[in-house]
Amino acid sequence: MMDVNIGLDVAQREEIAEILKVLLATTYSFYTKTQNYHWNLAGKEFYSIHLLLQKQYEELAEAIDEMAERVRALGFFVSGGLGIFKEKSLVNDEMKVDLSIEGILKSQVVDHEKIIVYIRKALPGVESAHDGATADFLNKRLAVHEKMAWMMRSSL
Repeated sequence: MMDVNIGLDVAQREEIAEILKVLLATTYSFYTKTQNYHWNLAGKEFYSIHLLLQKQYEELAEAIDEMAERVRALGFFVSGGLGIFKEKSLVNDEMKVDLSIEGILKSQVVDHEKIIVYIRKALPGVESAHDGATADFLNKRLAVHEKMAWMMRSSL
């Protein structure tokens, strides 16, 4: 394979790839947790929340692929092992919370907020490396998670 020469040195690319790998692991864990909630949801507002969770996990699935491809574009291998994802993830994919609609929504908001905070902390380093492509991607993810958190919060 050819060396990657995209105007970022190896150390910059490694640092950015690690940020993306943590976000990938977190998003994958959050995706499975969201899908599990979707499957096990019950309550008076079942249908609307069921659809909201489905829309969310479908969006997360697309983002997972984009994150992995960005890591590859930076020149690094993407390990998709569940053990590695669990080790790196900022969210716990286990459903040890109240499975009521309110409990599920609160859990979702907390996880969105963890991701939002992580992205906000990561962005300055990505921007200072002048990696506009990753910064744009992270800003889009930030907006998506803020909107999802708002929708979940508004459903409480």
